[in-house]
Amino acid sequence: MQNFFGYTRVSTVKQGEHGVSLQEQRDAITGFAGRNRLMVTAWFEEQETAAKRGRPVFNEMLKLLRQSKARGVIMHKIDRSARNLKDWAELGELIEHGIEVYFANEGLDLHTRGGRLSADIQAVVAADFIRNLREETRKGFYGRLKQGFYPMRAPVGYLDTGKAKAKEIDPTQGMLVRKAFELYATGRFNLETLGEELHNLGLRNTQGGTVTRTGLSVLLNNPFYIGLIRLKRTGEMFPGLHQPLIPKSLFDRVQAMLSGKFHARTQKYDFLFRRLLACKYCDYSLIGERQNGHNYYRCHTNGCATRCIREEAVEGSILESLAPLRFADEEKRRFPELIAGIREDLSARREGEMKLLTLRLAQSHDRMRRLTDAFLDGSLDQQAFQERKVSLLLERKDLEEKMAESNANTRPLVDRLHEFLELAGNAYYQYKMGLAEEKRELVRTVTSNRQVDGTKLCVTLAPPFCQVANRFENINGVPNRDIPRTIRQLLERLHKWFEAYSPSA
Repeated sequence: MQNFFGYTRVSTVKQGEHGVSLQEQRDAITGFAGRNRLMVTAWFEEQETAAKRGRPVFNEMLKLLRQSKARGVIMHKIDRSARNLKDWAELGELIEHGIEVYFANEGLDLHTRGGRLSADIQAVVAADFIRNLREETRKGFYGRLKQGFYPMRAPVGYLDTGKAKAKEIDPTQGMLVRKAFELYATGRFNLETLGEELHNLGLRNTQGGTVTRTGLSVLLNNPFYIGLIRLKRTGEMFPGLHQPLIPKSLFDRVQAMLSGKFHARTQKYDFLFRRLLACKYCDYSLIGERQNGHNYYRCHTNGCATRCIREEAVEGSILESLAPLRFADEEKRRFPELIAGIREDLSARREGEMKLLTLRLAQSHDRMRRLTDAFLDGSLDQQAFQERKVSLLLERKDLEEKMAESNANTRPLVDRLHEFLELAGNAYYQYKMGLAEEKRELVRTVTSNRQVDGTKLCVTLAPPFCQVANRFENINGVPNRDIPRTIRQLLERLHKWFEAYSPSA
């Protein structure tokens, strides 16, 4: 009896573990060998596709056949041996050198011209089947992308919901991913320290392990979290149907920080007014010190007129500057009527803004259609098309976010004005009742300049808080006691200021 190798193959590990194909192939090969008085001395089993070259077990078997370790090889079918023409050509070279190749399920005599021709045709058909399958798979893949679905595993922070369904935000990990963007945007973390912080908070990757530095970089660069799908290999981008996890403005800030190579900065707030006070003469920050049970803030510049100021004195000056912000009861009674008038005027203006945004969005869709037509007509190459497409998608995302904010009416100008009046009117009491960090934040918000001159603190209120504090002073500096007129003029000035300078106006 002649010694032969037996070769069996399935395309994936899953098929090998859960299917019966490998055993069926082995049984067919064993039956063929018995009927033809051939002996299988070694088995080569592989769980890998034959569409591409580089199968390690298959290549090892060919090497042994070239070394005459066996008379030949028995396989189940031609498509189990090779689905690419290069591997089939290597088998042909072995046949030319006298190596016996048999297919248990196909009665082909490869030593005849007709048998070789039939085998060659079947090999070409098998290779074409793979090409067609790859093309159909690609069509289905891109079809899903164009529909807005992400046909791959959901990234960290999202959950898979099934085929042809949009990914859903993970109620637990989604909040942590959002936290990752928010923390990195502060500039106080680098990727290493951010990873440690998020791990302590409970963020894990899709396998349940720690998110690595590389994984965190991929996460922060992924536009999937603002509702866009980007293919890493080609750079193509598609609008997704899934709900965005973060606003584009936050994503853009993180991208700017990543490209700017920001370093983490660790701050410790040991003193209430640490880095909040500056020397009037040298403009350096005063350093907090603790002596004899009291906190002091000292200027360390040699020869400077400012030496130190006690923390209690600083708090007294802060409270003194906040006191004029308080509103009397009669002033508070005037607010609702005047604010209602402002709200009515803004409603008409907002309607006009929505019409403009709707028009711009329609124009963006029209430009995308024209761009696609130009690409299909051959007027644009692939690179120019993709660059312009990404630009239009980002522009559309900006417009959609602005429309969503306007439709939700989350923080119209009049509401921000109302909140500002509440903050200004309650600033004095909030400071007195607040915790240390709340006091620090309030001082940053309400004041713009805190200079120490000798042992005295000079506080400048930030605009428009200064307008509230000086509301009773007219142009000549003479006090105005007409409360209705004063409040009306104040709201008019505040309204104009918020329109001109409010970041979210």
